[in-house]
Amino acid sequence: QVQLVESGGGFVQAGGSLRLSCAASGRTFSTYVMGWFRQAPGKEREFVATIRWHGDSTYYAYSVKGRFIIYRDNAKNTVYLQMNSLKLEDTAVYYCVAYTSLRAVLDVTTTPDDYWGQGTEVTVSS
Repeated sequence: QVQLVESGGGFVQAGGSLRLSCAASGRTFSTYVMGWFRQAPGKEREFVATIRWHGDSTYYAYSVKGRFIIYRDNAKNTVYLQMNSLKLEDTAVYYCVAYTSLRAVLDVTTTPDDYWGQGTEVTVSS
């Protein structure tokens, strides 16, 4: 089992920044890739970014590339999502995911064996 706890969400004006955190505990050695997804009201959950747990590979959705940065601190078992130049359309609940199967960061499809956090809400206002 892997437990994921997200934090850092809140209210921010358009153009501002927020940093989300995802603290992992439990069998983290079984995790190959970590990622962030988001779900806006009335929409399906969508991919945001992934990062390899060991290594430097990252991958971003086109909508956030150049504005968001995913990085990790292995010593703290924590993955971060630095969100800059926030837009109204970034408003969503953001979820952290721990992939449990060996994969490339470009393979963002999740499976029932992957672990999810409870989500943290981000609201961007004008």
